[in-house]
Amino acid sequence: MIPVILSGGSGTRLWPLSRGQYPKQFLPLVSKQTMVQETLLRLAGLPGLKAPIAVCNENHRFMMAEQLWEIGIKPAAIILEPVGKNTAPAVAMAALSASSPDDVLLILPADHVISNIPLFHQAVIQAQQLAQQGFMVTFGIVASEPETGYGYIKRAKAQQGAAFEVESFVEKPDFETATAYVQSGDYFWNSGMFAFTAGSFLSELEKYNPAMLEICWKALNAAKTDLDFTRIDKSIFSTCPSDSIDYAIMEKTDKAVVIPLDAGWNDVGSWSALWDVTDKDGFGNAISGDVLTVDSRNSFIYAENKLVAAIGVDNLVIIETDDAVMVAPKDRVQEVKDIVAQLKTMQRSEADVHSKVYRPWGHYQSVDEGARHQTKRMVVKPGGKLSVQKHHHRAEHWVVVRGTALVTRGDEKLLLTENESTFIPLGIVHCLENPGVIPLEIVEVQSGSYLGEDDIVRFDDVYGRI
Repeated sequence: MIPVILSGGSGTRLWPLSRGQYPKQFLPLVSKQTMVQETLLRLAGLPGLKAPIAVCNENHRFMMAEQLWEIGIKPAAIILEPVGKNTAPAVAMAALSASSPDDVLLILPADHVISNIPLFHQAVIQAQQLAQQGFMVTFGIVASEPETGYGYIKRAKAQQGAAFEVESFVEKPDFETATAYVQSGDYFWNSGMFAFTAGSFLSELEKYNPAMLEICWKALNAAKTDLDFTRIDKSIFSTCPSDSIDYAIMEKTDKAVVIPLDAGWNDVGSWSALWDVTDKDGFGNAISGDVLTVDSRNSFIYAENKLVAAIGVDNLVIIETDDAVMVAPKDRVQEVKDIVAQLKTMQRSEADVHSKVYRPWGHYQSVDEGARHQTKRMVVKPGGKLSVQKHHHRAEHWVVVRGTALVTRGDEKLLLTENESTFIPLGIVHCLENPGVIPLEIVEVQSGSYLGEDDIVRFDDVYGRI
């Protein structure tokens, strides 16, 4: 069985913590591990697992690779989508990349929470057995309330072992309809998790959407291997129809079965959903960071950098990051997407990036900025190396705060340690790397007429970003 991790979402409903270039699946929201890491770690102990396949946005490739490395998992492939085309093409790429058509693919979105791991394992093993018999398996979450934010799966009476044949898939209902669904006991929340063999999926896709299969095959056949990544051909893949697994196959196939799952599942699709799965104090507050409360109840309060003090608040979500503060009633947090839409219309960077920006070599954070100067704090991980580059509009001063820096400046090579510095004149080809075994911390002061990140001419880059 091959776990297939789908990580294409942007997670805008958890803004300002989750952003386009650093979405929720790469954040440690419910534990010390990120959601991607939790998705794979909860599979430990399942028999017969092969190396996973991850499918992610091209812009997230280095975060995916590093987070898998951090938990000691070497993937069979990290497939990079040049454009998002929903889940069916993503799974098609994984199925075409499987080592055998008999491999069972366990399709898992990277941003779910599951609290009862033994029950989850039991359901996965049942799904694997059914998939090996040719069934297309989906996991239906036993509905605990009339939720209007999920699609539903209606079961038929006929059973296949622990599963029911699927009668129909239903769109997100209104509250009255959802209440009737839950009371009937015949409907489950649609989890977006699946199990089937690679061969079964490709056979059904060929039957119901042959154009999608042909385009995916051609795009993968023209893909290039870059470090640990499989780069899908953009010109071909861009012509692929956009469709979900549900629409493309599951609603059409006569092989669909649903396994009921009651294992503490949550897709953490909003701040109120995150409040549901987070430990709370005696007043119902879920608190993270430097937070003080007086007479406050049933709230989610997150402080990333500053002290947040809440007095007399009830049923609120308060999120503080280094460059934004968001406050909303818990029952209106879905509207955060409207804020993100405004930010994008205004072309503000807060929609997509944090002030701390992650790169394959480490990260940097803007500390101060003016008309002709900018100060950044840079952290380069051991063995990390920035590209060989130059700038047309700015000069840079580097001061080593911690660790050791190997600096290339024109024809010179300098080894700098703590409290030492160097100057990179405008137009000089340069490079910074960390030859040591501890993180390298640098204070960088830029000065010049233009300080944008696009003022970089790269000559060589170990991460393939030329």
